[in-house]
Amino acid sequence: MSTRIITAEQIAEQKVFSQRIRAIIGDENKIACIQTYGCQQNEADSERLAGMCEEMGYSFTDDPSKADLILVNTCAVREHAELKALSITGQFKHLKERKPSLIIAMCGCMVTQEHRLNDVKQKYPYVDFLFGTGMLWKFPEIMYEALTTKRRHFYENEDDGNIAEGLPVRRESNFKGWVSIMYGCNNFCTYCVVPYVRGRERSRQREDVLKEVRELVENGCREITLLGQNVNSYSGGCDFADLLADICEIDGDFIVRFMTSHPKDVSHKLIDTMAKYPKIARQFHLPLQSGSNRVLSAMNRRYTAESYIENVRYMREKMPDIALSTDIIVGFPTETDEEFEETLNVLREVRYDSIFSFIYSIRKGTKAAEMDGQISDEVKKERFARLLDTQNQISYEKNQSYVGKVIDVLVEGRSKTDDSKLTGRGERGRLVHFVGDDSLIGCHVNVKIVKAETYALYGEL
Repeated sequence: MSTRIITAEQIAEQKVFSQRIRAIIGDENKIACIQTYGCQQNEADSERLAGMCEEMGYSFTDDPSKADLILVNTCAVREHAELKALSITGQFKHLKERKPSLIIAMCGCMVTQEHRLNDVKQKYPYVDFLFGTGMLWKFPEIMYEALTTKRRHFYENEDDGNIAEGLPVRRESNFKGWVSIMYGCNNFCTYCVVPYVRGRERSRQREDVLKEVRELVENGCREITLLGQNVNSYSGGCDFADLLADICEIDGDFIVRFMTSHPKDVSHKLIDTMAKYPKIARQFHLPLQSGSNRVLSAMNRRYTAESYIENVRYMREKMPDIALSTDIIVGFPTETDEEFEETLNVLREVRYDSIFSFIYSIRKGTKAAEMDGQISDEVKKERFARLLDTQNQISYEKNQSYVGKVIDVLVEGRSKTDDSKLTGRGERGRLVHFVGDDSLIGCHVNVKIVKAETYALYGEL
């Protein structure tokens, strides 16, 4: 599938629709509520949707009961994420009954799937419109149709292989920024719906990415995260390592992170580039999924546990202090207990700083969903518990090594579990809680670690 570049003229047409909506709204104080589920790419998409809403004349709230427009940006990676989005949307029925003028819309990965689109059509009659990931750039036109026709609309992707530059962005943070450098995926892992809901890989051009990063840095952004479903297969006029090097040559006090990488595309050149430039965070998220070569083959991952570990060894040779995190799927179809033990053995050898672990979830339309040998929930939960027990001990031991050290922390805000403390992350991604004033939010501070737990560090300025 070829990449379709949305032209400047097409973007200008959408801005005309935004101005028409602003004229319809007039002096009314219309409020939008955007609820986002899923990955950082969805969060980045929501920032663009918010930018378009702002151009239309909307202000914003986190409280759906106060909104005139509710937009639910959905995820399809796991069934739990889909059911949560549908459940939340179901609760908006009563808001619509109280305020018939309320517009409720859904977008994102989940509604790109035909069976979910049909679910919403038939079971959620109070949802006014929905649109897939490939239609995000046309949101103003879609919104205008909803306002002027008063009919329900369901937009399937015209083309899921597009790139649209120049969309407005309303960023959630003024010191941290998401930058999507590519979209879609060509890997077709047998458990994953991403190629079907996000389309095939296409990369933004090098200069467009650099322009966005420069603007963020000039506006005071201290941390920039490059995003892509398979970020290290970037091909927008250079490879990913060269793009990182270009970004590091931009003047400014910032660090750059990236996610998510595919192990088959990790090169020594990429690792050498990370080691060369201090602006690149000493953190690497590298999804393993399984430590069994047979299971990896069944997943269509196209690497082995041995090649994965070789890359880890090279990283630690070049950057001994690098922090590593990973994704693990528990209970993939046909996985034996012995093969699951192979995964635990990789955890013990690599000693990750943290992991994101998932119980295998059947995704309609994927090859794994049709495989024989589906694992029972009971077995999956038992293995999941063993995985967490193994990793939690490793994470606890690694965090204990920080006690007594002073680390640089970018302060993100108040702790969600204890609002008497500020919270932030060190360069290597560790969560740090400490007492401090709100004036420090968005700043780098030095924190001496006085206590460590499995999932967080505690310190003092």
